[in-house]
Amino acid sequence: MLKEAISQSQLREWQQEINDISAEFRLTITFNQINTAVHRLEDLCISQGATDRTRQQHQISLLQYINVAINNEHQGNTAKVDIYHQLIRDSEGHILAALSFSAVNHALDKPDMFQALSAIQIRIADMLSSAIRTYINSSDLGLKHSPGITHIVDVQAFINAFDEHIWIKNTHGIYIGCNKSVERAWRKSTDQIVGKSDFDLFDQRTAEAFVEGDKLAIETGATVVVSECEEVDLNFNKVWLETIKAPIYDAQNQLLGVIGMTRNIAKHKEAEEQLILAANVFQNAVEGVVITDSDGNITEINQAFTDITGYSREEVIGRNPSMLSSGRHPKSFFERLWNTLLVQGKWHGEIWNRRKYGAIFPQSITISAVFDKQNIIQYYVAVFADISAQKQNEEKLKNLAYFDALTQLPNRMQFMSLVEQELNHSNRAKKQLAILFLDIDFFKHINDSLGHVIGDEILIELAKRLSYALSDFDVLARLSGDEFVVMLPSIMGTDSVTSSIDKIRSVFERPFILDNAQSVRLTASMGVAIYPSDGDDHDSLLRNADAAMHRAKLDGRNNYAFYTESMTKQAVAQLKLQTAMHQAIANDDFYLVYQPKLKLDDLTPCGFEALMRWHDPILGDISPGEFIPLAEKIGLIWGMGLWVLKTACLQGVEWLTQGKTFERISVNVASLQIQRSDFVEQVRRILLETGLPAKHLELEVTESCMMHDPEAIIRDLKLLGAMGIALSIDDFGTGYSSLNYLKKLPIDKLKIDQSFVRDIPHDSNNTAIAKAVIALGHALNLQIIAEGVETQAQADFLRANGCDLAQGYLYSKPRLPDALVDFLPLVANMKP
Repeated sequence: MLKEAISQSQLREWQQEINDISAEFRLTITFNQINTAVHRLEDLCISQGATDRTRQQHQISLLQYINVAINNEHQGNTAKVDIYHQLIRDSEGHILAALSFSAVNHALDKPDMFQALSAIQIRIADMLSSAIRTYINSSDLGLKHSPGITHIVDVQAFINAFDEHIWIKNTHGIYIGCNKSVERAWRKSTDQIVGKSDFDLFDQRTAEAFVEGDKLAIETGATVVVSECEEVDLNFNKVWLETIKAPIYDAQNQLLGVIGMTRNIAKHKEAEEQLILAANVFQNAVEGVVITDSDGNITEINQAFTDITGYSREEVIGRNPSMLSSGRHPKSFFERLWNTLLVQGKWHGEIWNRRKYGAIFPQSITISAVFDKQNIIQYYVAVFADISAQKQNEEKLKNLAYFDALTQLPNRMQFMSLVEQELNHSNRAKKQLAILFLDIDFFKHINDSLGHVIGDEILIELAKRLSYALSDFDVLARLSGDEFVVMLPSIMGTDSVTSSIDKIRSVFERPFILDNAQSVRLTASMGVAIYPSDGDDHDSLLRNADAAMHRAKLDGRNNYAFYTESMTKQAVAQLKLQTAMHQAIANDDFYLVYQPKLKLDDLTPCGFEALMRWHDPILGDISPGEFIPLAEKIGLIWGMGLWVLKTACLQGVEWLTQGKTFERISVNVASLQIQRSDFVEQVRRILLETGLPAKHLELEVTESCMMHDPEAIIRDLKLLGAMGIALSIDDFGTGYSSLNYLKKLPIDKLKIDQSFVRDIPHDSNNTAIAKAVIALGHALNLQIIAEGVETQAQADFLRANGCDLAQGYLYSKPRLPDALVDFLPLVANMKP
């Protein structure tokens, strides 16, 4: 047997060499003698640190390899395998022993798993195997040899087989051998190298560095790396070269010299750089990274993992990631996850996990399986990011999209969605549903007087009160400004609706207390639309509830109204009229007529009132009582009022140019016109542009104009009066008269409204009012004019009671300018 034939000192020497090579090149090496007859292995040498399990795996793999080698009659590995075998045969070709090599996998720290050997590791394995094979075949070990077969390998041929630069020096530093690679690199023949020292071959600095490397190897007594540098090869390519040296000893452990080898480690350097780069990326990545083995146990994490979860590396290594479970996901969730991961090799999604100190957080995670060459999963790599901030932003955006920012109530979009859902349910269940539209009365006064900040505080408090007053099934939303809307699902009839309305109205019974202890009381107008009678979709129901609310406002506010179909017809008619009005302005379809004013004592004409008229090609003649309030509502009255004023002034100039005479043309001024800060300036501009003397212009204002900033109105009226324009109060007694303001106004006339004139002299109340107005006006030194005089009895009564002027159908209807010749005397015909 080989073991008995080899000396113990030789075995120890081989053992030492195997230990050195194993440590230097990260190899696990076993040296077994083989009895092929009985397929039995017996170890001769095993590298230090190899476990019993590794040794057993080597032997199992070796037996399988021997069977293949015998059957195929070849020696040597033909593929890149995890365990590399080299057979030792005798001179007759019989297998005597084998060397087995496997890479030590420090990264995985799993002795039962191996990686394929690198090229340099295979070469080292071949060198060691060849050296042992040469010794066995060249030594007389008492083994039988066949003279026809030899496996002796010449040392020079052996080292020439390597691309690496290999040389040997004796103890005096003299080269005693080198391979062909050295000759090519140094551009010297072997004869020029052997027998020379470093100082004979190289410059002083290089030679000293080489000698120092020899000394280091000898002092260390093992293989050492003496240099590593970047150079240019014969083909002018940049390469990384590494030089290793090792002392050579004889059988008696006497130093014989030093062997050196320089090899190109560019690939290793590149791999090292890639590993360093990967490690830096791994550790500095913002995303958390966790690596597990095929059983799901954690083998590595990065710093971001610790930053996000709070767990250190020591706390998680070897544990399962389920330690982070939040408990928010059902078992079926993870079953689907693992099924996708095993089938597709990757899973991406969102998971809620728990931090070390208990906080639950969302993470976006991608889990990938890492397969080996046999397509077996070796690792799992999970990359995740903490998306807590993203989720918070999404929630904020959701709130902005679906909830009112001030009151946190559902907004219009959310309310419409909820109504649509409830309508589907009501349709299936054949139930009724009510929409209640709520608008705070005169809330604009709150904002204007107390400020929008106080107004917002009141709205917030109102939203809270309404929420408490309604049931959990009702839906309260804020549409805009001071408009709220309520959905009452599954109502049993109008009784249940009125009950809810009573609860809402009770909210306004208590005053709203402000920070300064001031209290404010509010009222609201409400409109109700009921599904399905008042509409079958959320748009129509909300629109009809809004219409009902406006009806409640018209009925006096602080009230509620149910929707009726007539409201829709009225809204449609108003929209049609509004559209036609815009077109009429564009087409210049409006025109003026003039109604004469006469002195009651002698019925001589004293002026005209300019009245606006509109004839639409489709709608026909439209009453001013319809289109003027609409113009005020939709913001057209300002432009229309200026047009009337300018047109009337131009007409007055035309009459004066024709030599006709009149006292004044009166033009009605709407409240919204006189409330404008530039109204006085606009009147002055029109007078200058048209050339009408101010003494021929009269402006009629209503009592209601005094409701808005009376002090400013009085100031502007005084400016107009100072210009020479006459001023009169129109429709006196029908608005918001205040004697305190009336005595301050710079007015010239009071006009008795036709509603008081109509039933004179038969209605005692109207006759009393007419007498009182005439007496009041005269007491204030004002002229009195009555409008709407249609009968002689009315005229006689007014004349008898001292009324100064009159206008009405009794004397003339409003006429076009060309039809007023009778009321426009020429200057030459005037009485002296």
